[in-house]
Amino acid sequence: MGRHPEVVWAQRSDKVFLTVELPDAKNPVVKFEPDGKFLFSATVGSEDQPYEIILDLFGKVNTESSKVSVGSRNILCIAQKNETGWWKRLLSSEGKPPPYVKVDWNKWVDEDEEKESKLDNFDMGGMNDYSSYDAGEDEADSDDEDLPELEKAS
Repeated sequence: MGRHPEVVWAQRSDKVFLTVELPDAKNPVVKFEPDGKFLFSATVGSEDQPYEIILDLFGKVNTESSKVSVGSRNILCIAQKNETGWWKRLLSSEGKPPPYVKVDWNKWVDEDEEKESKLDNFDMGGMNDYSSYDAGEDEADSDDEDLPELEKAS
């Protein structure tokens, strides 16, 4: 059995975002099963160190509508929920999640704030071009967008 990569997650009423943080992953294999099982495996490094993870998600997922995009630093997975609604937790088992599963605070939105969220309208159609995805700060939150250009001193 291989090592476990770190997985960060967030949810909306209709989908769950799972990001496997594994830079330079080679030959990644990602699979969602209808019963809510998430499987991931890949190798890393010159010695092809194996990494794998199997998560039993809280609810069932629509495998045909779920998307996966492989980038050089991480693998973004969007699991489409079978039934709209907020899950109590990511995993089906109660108790503390494993140490390699963490909340993705960059994407997290509370249930009552979902309608205001920009990620609510996340375009899953552009998943093939992962290079344009930026999980960093939102451009609309930039502190310097309204600042005037500085004049050059003469």
